[in-house]
Amino acid sequence: MSYLMKGLKCCNPVNQMHKVTGTLFKAHILKNVLGINEQQFKISRTSSQLSSEKAKSYTYVIVGAGSAGCVLANRLTEDPLSTVLLLEAGPKDTLLGSKRLMWKIHMPAALTYNLCDEKYNWYYHTTSQKHMDNRIMYWPRGRVWGGSSSLNAMVYIRGHAEDYNRWSREGAIGWDYEHCLPYFKKAQTHELGPDQYRGGNGPLYVSRGKTNHPLHHAFLEATQQAGYPFTDDMNGYQQEGFGWMDMTVHRGQRWSTASAYLRPAISRPNLSVTEKTLVTKILFQGTKSIGVEYVKNGKREKAFASKEVILSGGAINSPQLLMLSGIGNADDLKKLGIPVVCHLPGVGQNLQDHLEVYVQQKCTKPITLYNAQKPVNMVRIGLEWLWKFTGEGATAHLESGGFIRSEPGVPHPDIQFHFLPSQVIDHGRVASTMEAYQVHVGPMRSTSVGWVKLKSTDPNDHPIIEPNYLSTERDIWEFRQCIKLTREIFAQKAFEKFRGPEIQPGNHVQSDKEIDAFIRQKADSAYHPSCTCKMGQLSDSSAVVDPQTKVIGVENLRVVDASIMPSVVSGNLNAPTVMIAEKAADIIKGLPSLQEKNVPVYKPKTLETQR
Repeated sequence: MSYLMKGLKCCNPVNQMHKVTGTLFKAHILKNVLGINEQQFKISRTSSQLSSEKAKSYTYVIVGAGSAGCVLANRLTEDPLSTVLLLEAGPKDTLLGSKRLMWKIHMPAALTYNLCDEKYNWYYHTTSQKHMDNRIMYWPRGRVWGGSSSLNAMVYIRGHAEDYNRWSREGAIGWDYEHCLPYFKKAQTHELGPDQYRGGNGPLYVSRGKTNHPLHHAFLEATQQAGYPFTDDMNGYQQEGFGWMDMTVHRGQRWSTASAYLRPAISRPNLSVTEKTLVTKILFQGTKSIGVEYVKNGKREKAFASKEVILSGGAINSPQLLMLSGIGNADDLKKLGIPVVCHLPGVGQNLQDHLEVYVQQKCTKPITLYNAQKPVNMVRIGLEWLWKFTGEGATAHLESGGFIRSEPGVPHPDIQFHFLPSQVIDHGRVASTMEAYQVHVGPMRSTSVGWVKLKSTDPNDHPIIEPNYLSTERDIWEFRQCIKLTREIFAQKAFEKFRGPEIQPGNHVQSDKEIDAFIRQKADSAYHPSCTCKMGQLSDSSAVVDPQTKVIGVENLRVVDASIMPSVVSGNLNAPTVMIAEKAADIIKGLPSLQEKNVPVYKPKTLETQR
């Protein structure tokens, strides 16, 4: 996604920002603005000492300092008697303890830099997609402290209550809405204050947009003119409808799980954190997990866990590491010569993701973000953010959106919209070419299911990723609806004074056949891979972990991340992943689950109509 700051490989004028900021700030930036102090240098030194030490034993070894791993590291070290080693393949998300020096991560509007840059990104690609004109799809995933919460668009969406009730029916007993809502609240501090749905005292700060952009207002007005309701909190009582989006932005900065959970805990003596550390194998004695093997600075090392090893690598890395370690489909493992520890055929299966497409309209007034992307304006915006964390750099600009049902009879929303007062081309890797606005729109509960398999026994080799997009007629039909319903919204009176020609799909795309062809050519991942280590009952041969997050068939091993979702939720995945980790932390500590019964959830008065 491309907003104010363009992709690293696409916009050289950013170098001007480095030059200007270097000139203006050099005299006193380190002391006064960047806020580097001795304690931060000390933390930086101590966390890098691990590789030179002999193999040690910890209570818990956590693999992956991403959206889930940072939460677990914080919560498990609240007990001073528990020691935790957190291993991360990527680098830190700060430089010399400073967020400003890593502005490409922490400036919300600069998010596309790291979508284009392999330094903080696994930079995955799928197989050729036979139902999408044989396109190979790009899948950025976070490889840095904070994981994908350090790369994402900062949209905070929980999904629908019925997603979690469905999880319970699918075998994830104890993960229904009344057992998950309290953990969403525990994690969160919402700037509008706590209520029956929002948290008010958690580490994860959530805010609303501040730009008050006229195109956001036009979009919300148009949706109401089209007959859809306004919802004042799509994460609360009523998901259905359109409204203002919640964002993990705090005081103008990206509020990743590294900021929310890891940094507040990093000075604890019972927490050790690494960077640039690739875990290559889980170590076993029989079927009991005892630690991990990893490579750091070219050296192969081992770390041991007296209680548990916890995988939090995400929907690609967690199943990959399980398979590399001998847990997966025995036939597949034997073909690669990997000794089988446990035959668990569900590992890497059940891959689910959200596809989305951009519907774009030319804007007749010069009010979009197009001018902000010109070099001189980028420098101005960047300097303001570096100095005060304010201005157009302090938001990701996805400030409005919503959820609707695709047709009568659908019980809760299955289509999601993000509105943006700008034009995005190729994940933001190509600069915008005109004044335009767009929606990102796509189905939320697609029926196409894929898989992840090992390419080789080399941990450095990316696995084979087969999402199997658009493999069902239902998915194709839902995308047609996405285009038709979006066009209806853009045609409303509220957009009259802004509406130019349709850029994409374009007026020449009208028939179902033409729409289908457009979707095959232009739909892309919304970056929500999940479900590859499915949670379920022991009787379910496709389950990988049980409802306690323990890997089935082995001991002392858990998976805690988006891969354990039984099915993908109706919305973005970062907030649910944080919730999963908060809930899992209580499970690991042996605490009873939080629960809130009989919390009301909106239901349409009738399912006989689409809206």
